[in-house]
Amino acid sequence: MRVPQAPIHGDLTVIRPASESDIGLLVAWHADPEVARYWDWETYTDVEMLQRLTRSDVDPYIVLEEGQPVGYLQAWLDGDTSDERGLDMFLAPDARNRGLGPDAARALARWLLTVGGVSRVTVDPYASNERGIRAWTKAGFRLVERRDPDHDHSEAWLLMVMDQTV
Repeated sequence: MRVPQAPIHGDLTVIRPASESDIGLLVAWHADPEVARYWDWETYTDVEMLQRLTRSDVDPYIVLEEGQPVGYLQAWLDGDTSDERGLDMFLAPDARNRGLGPDAARALARWLLTVGGVSRVTVDPYASNERGIRAWTKAGFRLVERRDPDHDHSEAWLLMVMDQTV
């Protein structure tokens, strides 16, 4: 199963699929410099965001705290096999530094590794993104290696993994 039938519950967060009604919020969040800098300074119009939400290889989610949207999380097909997924995430400015990111990432990754039927979940934070690296580590991801910039990364980045041993 690729997408959950019901919201996924963490200890602090709930994750639900993103929808067209989230477009304005997502456009505004991507415009935040602390988000944009780790998404290669890309910002989006409403039309572009709708296109991003309907990509066939990405499952978009909204992170909720006490029913309120506080962040974005996406799972994407990683590599040529169907048993790996990659995650990307950010939180709204007022939701940071409270453990919400690691909680949401852990909940979705564990769902993917159990019910979702994947064997490995990866993340690829930029090496300069210390906050992101701490969050992924707290979520249970482990560092595999540091990699140089490539066609998907404008600067050095880290490959981090969570697999079925967690």
